Formats: sequence, C-alpha cells, structure tokens
Amino acid sequence: MSTVPPVLFPIPRTLRPDDGLCLLPPQGVDWIACDEPLATPVVLDLFSGAIALAGATLRRGGMPMIRLERASLLPAEGYRLAITVDGIRIEAADAAGAQHAAVTLRQLARQCPQPSAFACLSAEDFPDFSRRGIMLDISRDKVPTMATLFGLVDRMVEMKLNEIQLYTEHTFAYVGHREVWRYASPMTADEVRALGAYCRARHIDLVPNQNSFGHLERWLKLPAYADLAEAPDGFRVPWGLCAHPFSLCPTDPRCEAFVAGLLEELLPNFDSACVNVGCDETFDVGQGRSKEAVEQRGGRVYLDFLKKIQGIAAGLGKRIQFWGDIILCHPELIPEIPKDVVGLVWGYEADHPFEAQCAAFAASGLDFYVCPGTSSWRSITGRTDNALANLRSAAVHGQRTGAKGYLITDWGDGGHWQCLPVSYAGYAYGAAQAWAVDANASVNLPAALDLHVFLDTAGQFGRIVCELGNLYRSEGVPSVGNGTLYFQALQTGWDLPMAKLGVQADPYRRAVARAFDLALQLAGTRLHCADADLLREEFTHLADLARWGLELCAARAGNEGQTLPPEWDPGSHGLPSITEVMERHSRLWLARNRPGGLAESLAHMETLQPSQHDKETMPR
Repeated sequence: MSTVPPVLFPIPRTLRPDDGLCLLPPQGVDWIACDEPLATPVVLDLFSGAIALAGATLRRGGMPMIRLERASLLPAEGYRLAITVDGIRIEAADAAGAQHAAVTLRQLARQCPQPSAFACLSAEDFPDFSRRGIMLDISRDKVPTMATLFGLVDRMVEMKLNEIQLYTEHTFAYVGHREVWRYASPMTADEVRALGAYCRARHIDLVPNQNSFGHLERWLKLPAYADLAEAPDGFRVPWGLCAHPFSLCPTDPRCEAFVAGLLEELLPNFDSACVNVGCDETFDVGQGRSKEAVEQRGGRVYLDFLKKIQGIAAGLGKRIQFWGDIILCHPELIPEIPKDVVGLVWGYEADHPFEAQCAAFAASGLDFYVCPGTSSWRSITGRTDNALANLRSAAVHGQRTGAKGYLITDWGDGGHWQCLPVSYAGYAYGAAQAWAVDANASVNLPAALDLHVFLDTAGQFGRIVCELGNLYRSEGVPSVGNGTLYFQALQTGWDLPMAKLGVQADPYRRAVARAFDLALQLAGTRLHCADADLLREEFTHLADLARWGLELCAARAGNEGQTLPPEWDPGSHGLPSITEVMERHSRLWLARNRPGGLAESLAHMETLQPSQHDKETMPR
C-alpha cells in the first residue's frame, strides 16, 4: 500500500505514514477516555464527527478501539496520534491537545482510502507559538452576526488557533454613549459574554480590543467628545492631510478618565487576562494641543499616556497589549515600558522588517507578538502572494526572536468591501505557520482549502480563490502598497488621480479577461459546505468588482491618464451597472453581517454613480 502523507492543515511537526488500514467495525467504534477531563463535550463532538465522516459511529463500552489518555511529557497543547491495524491511540498533554488531536483525526477522515477505514500512521505535534490568533476589524464597517462569529470560532478550532480579538473603535454598546454607536449595530455586553463562553469551551481566548488613543475619529467628531481631541481641526499624516480629529490629547487629564470609563465598562465582560488597547498611528500627537509638551519631552509624551492606560487596565486585573509602531520610532524608550506589557509588532507587506523590529522588543525583555495580515483589505479579491510572504516572514522571524504570539490581522479599510471568505486563505496559511514553522515551510494551500475549508470534491475552489487573489500581480499592472490599483480606482471614482497608471490599456484588459475566466470556473466547483451557494456568489461579485476597477484603469490608461472618455460605457464591457453592484454588495453584506455600517460602506461606491459627475467627464 502507498504511504503518501495525507493533506493536513496545519501539517504536524512529525508525521509517519505506515502500511495497513485501521478498519472500523460496522456495528460501531468503542472508545475509552483514561483521563476524563480530556474528554470535553467539544472533543467528543469532534471525535464523533470524525468517525461519522469515516463511515461509522462512535459509542462507549465494549473493547475500546479508540483510547484517549494523558501524556505528561508533551508540551502544552501537544498530542500524539497512532493509528494501527488494531485501533487508534491518542495521548494529549491537556484538553486543548486532545481537541487538536480530534481535529487531526477529522481531517484524516476526509481522506480515508476506503469507507470505514483510516490509513495507518503516527504523528507527534505541538505548537511553536503559545498564542495563535485572528484579529478581525469590526469597526470599518462590518459587525458580523453572532452566527458568523460562532462559525469563525469553529473554523479556528479546525486551524488549531487559540485567540480571537474583535478590533473595536465604536462598535461596543457602551452605556451612556449611544450617540457614537447607534448606527453601527454594535456588540452588546450579553453578546460578548455569550461569544466568550463559546470560545472558552473550545480553548480559545476572546481578548477585548478597544483602541484607546488613536483611531477615535467616530467619537471625536461628535460635539460631546470634540474637546478631548489632540487636533480638532485636522493634522498632517505621512501621505497627506487628515481633515478630522483622530487621537485623544495625551496631556489632557480628562482623556485618561475617558479611557478609564470605557475599560471599566468593557473589561468585566471578558475572562481573558489581556486587553489590546491599540495606541497605533497616533500621527497627530505633537501637532495639536500637546505640541509644546512633545517639543520638550519627545516620545515620552506617548509613553506616559501608554503607562496611564496600563495602570487603568492593571487596576482592572488585565495585562495590556499595544501596537508597537509608534514606540519603535523611539527605540530608546522601549526598555522603560512596564515588563507586563505585551508589544504587538505589525506589518503587512512581504518585505516588512520583522527581524529588526522583533529584535528591538526581544532585547528589552518584553513579551511580544508578531502581527502579519491577510492582505484582504483595500484589495477586493486579496493579494495572495503578498499575504503568504508576509505571514511566513512573521512566523520565521518571530520564532527566531522568541515571540510569544502570532496574531493574523484582518482589517476593513475603505468600507470593508471584501467578503469574509477572501481571508480564509490567509487565516489557514497563517495558522499553519504559527503552529509549526519548519513543518509548514512548504504547503499545498489550494488543496488544503479544498479539503478542509471549502470542502470542494472537484478540487478547484481553493485554486480559484488563490488565483483571484493574485490579479494584482498580472503582468503590466502596477503594484501599490497596502491594496490594489483597481481598488483605488473604484474608491476615487471617475476622476482618479493615478500618476503611475501607465499609458497602456492592454495589461488591464488581460487582467479583466483573467478575472472573468476565473469567475466562470466557479460553476465547475462541487462545494459541500453549508454556505456553498453564498461562497460562489461572493466570489463572483468580487470578480465583477475587480473587473470594474480594472476597466476603469484601462479606460484611463487608454486616454493617456486623462479623465475618462465620454463614450466609456460599463455595459459595453460586460459589466453590471453600479446600481446592480451596490444592490448585490448590500445583499451579500447582510448574509454574514449586521446592517450597521452598510450605508457607510456603500457611500464609497456612490462616487461611481453617473449622477454624481459632470456630464462631460461621466460615461454615457
């Protein structure tokens, strides 16, 4: 018999296929747990599901064919799995390890060489990073339904992740702050507690994430909070001007009290020992009310406010995490950060300098995470190759420098146009890297997605998703950072000022044809997941959006970068009208998300409405 290794995700650090089959008796598979605390309800469900996938049933009693017991010498979350002709033996370091073993068995069950039979093999496995998680942006602009969040947690179980954060600016229903969140369909305290309980039963830590310094424009633009702003009338950022307030003023004592009030209400709803307090991209600090203080004390103004937030959280029994970008501009101050603070080293391009930035935190003795991204935001269909390189680099350099955690970030900039499944490839690949860096150096991502995420027996959907995510790499189409050119085209409307557009339309038209062809291939997939029809419609919609943006680029390039020629007509290019695009965007949004934020997202598309533009520059 062939001993070809099965497709597992993450790939275990040791996996040894063997000859022979473990045949499951038709009358049922008996099992025994020698250490009862390992056999949690979730573990039992996973084992039962695995045996059912293999074509049999799990029962208790008789001569056990499956044996679950504790192993004292394995690292935390570790397990050993041995499938022989005589049965299945699992040793686990703890209940989380038993859960991971059950997931591996379920993945094997999807690849049984014949009904009611597992291929013989042995595996020993445990994670490289003790904390492995996903951070999902729920402030720009999608707040997922509870069903979507529970489904995401189930997906994380399959990927052996153990931490989830929901990035919040204004989407928690704070008492007394209704004006801020009333149109956002926010998470309530009861919902947070329910999600936390669901996570806890699956060995996943739900970590609160409330930005507490910058990114508070939705608060500070309102009259009730405007006087807390550092720069009420706007400020300069590295890429231009920002016309609205952004950060709290770190020298105003009322801002400390404001943050305290938020955390005092939010944190009791979470069991986690940690809280992510954000504090990233505070470019305005020193350009407004704290200008004099920053001129005198430099980066210590930022550090002092961070310490105040740390003190508030410590008083509530929490350890803070914070984004490390600003303090990395003042590396001499990193040793002064309290030692119980966790630094988050983030960056989203393939060549991000994780090695140097991780070394700065490691030298200080601080615990830190590496935080790469899915590259899904501002892209429409993703940026597959960039995401994989970014996720891999973070894992390699994080492991070498002793990072404690690996957090896959998934943002929603520009109206959160990408559908959630665009991020599944990044979640899966990042989870594999975080679990075992060396073992997962070379993985067959499309095959793993088809087998364990999309359940496509045609073996096509994973490839199509990854190739749609590489439209940005089409020959002759210029690359841009933190997004794609065709996303930028859609965001800026007919009058997009694109200096690096080029004057050749052909590269864009070839990419349009590729997007169209990939969308047609979706019909040949055979998905067996519950949301199969929705998945096909989501990726068809995203392919149409990408084609829209690429056609805009082609029209502008063909007109030597000037405004669109007046004869340009989307219908003549086989594109749906922008009205149709917006209607489908709304319907697909509501399939996984709450209504709050949808109007804000649609506003980014309204620039494409012909009625918004002068007749001389709009299409006819």
